[in-house]
Amino acid sequence: MNTSEVTREGIRGARPDHDAIPGSAGRRRPRRGGRGERLMVPKAEFRSYYGKPVLNQIVWAPYDIGGYLFLGGLAGASSVLAAGAELSGRPVLARAMKIGALGAISGSVVALVHDLGRPARFVNMLRVFKPSSPMSVGSWLLACYGPLAGAAAVTDVTGLLPRLGRAAAVGAAAFGPAVAAYTAPLICDTAVPAWHEGHREMPFVFVGSGAAAAGGLGMLAAPVEQAGPARRAALFGAALEVGAAQVMRRRMGMVAEPYGRGSAGVLMRAASALTLAGAAAGTVLGRRSRAAAATAGVALLAGSLCTRLGVFQAGVASARDPRYTVVPQRARADARDAGTADGAGDARTGVPAQRGEQG
Repeated sequence: MNTSEVTREGIRGARPDHDAIPGSAGRRRPRRGGRGERLMVPKAEFRSYYGKPVLNQIVWAPYDIGGYLFLGGLAGASSVLAAGAELSGRPVLARAMKIGALGAISGSVVALVHDLGRPARFVNMLRVFKPSSPMSVGSWLLACYGPLAGAAAVTDVTGLLPRLGRAAAVGAAAFGPAVAAYTAPLICDTAVPAWHEGHREMPFVFVGSGAAAAGGLGMLAAPVEQAGPARRAALFGAALEVGAAQVMRRRMGMVAEPYGRGSAGVLMRAASALTLAGAAAGTVLGRRSRAAAATAGVALLAGSLCTRLGVFQAGVASARDPRYTVVPQRARADARDAGTADGAGDARTGVPAQRGEQG
């Protein structure tokens, strides 16, 4: 408070250490015993009204959805590997992958239906086909792929209708990559920050994870002399999964933080270690030792499962913390405002205008 008085003779009762000086609000006032400006207002916290999160929380069961994601990727990649083994004259590997594909897709559908609550809800999704809906496309993929995978496995085990079985195996392999990949756009087509911001690389992560798991299953079930395609699939899948995951996390910036923290961080680190170790052991030691090949196969399957569970847990964590929703939105809004102020963009769309374009 200013207690000085201005008179004709000058300022009476001035106290330089206490009086407020006009224009001094923006000047720095050093703190006692430290440097910089004294913090007069506490740092802003990311809160929502009444303490509620910005997004609705994920209510999916972790093991239902995690198992659904893992088994779907394993099934699709196994069918591709089964067709290759059949056409290249590796009957034991082909049979193992056909049976594995049928078991995996059956378990995937069971996990999905269990999370939906009633089988009728899955059937209702087949009443229409909506290309813009990943869930609709995925439902039809499962409906088309499942019978083909089943026919390929049953005909191989029973020995009946071998030509029909080979055609079914090739048909399942044609749907296999889509079955392994569609769950990525399914989760990325949401408002969950850790999923939505990774929409560019997530399909590659899931396809690589599925290929690594299928290669691990092949090394686990087939003899060493027939497991060559499985070893190559495991090596390719491991490199694709780990590489795409690293690129995704670097591009996402702060939104990628949940992938390195808490239970999601533990799962993702375990996934990388198991996948890389399994691929390396299978490639180097799995050529000569059946025990080493089986151990590598188990590690690859466990690594793929950890990847899917880690992605799920990261999504749950990012939906719970409003920072991962608010900060990217503010950054995008600021970028649009800056572009509009510079005359380089459209205020409604934020799309930069081309040089030489006249309004």
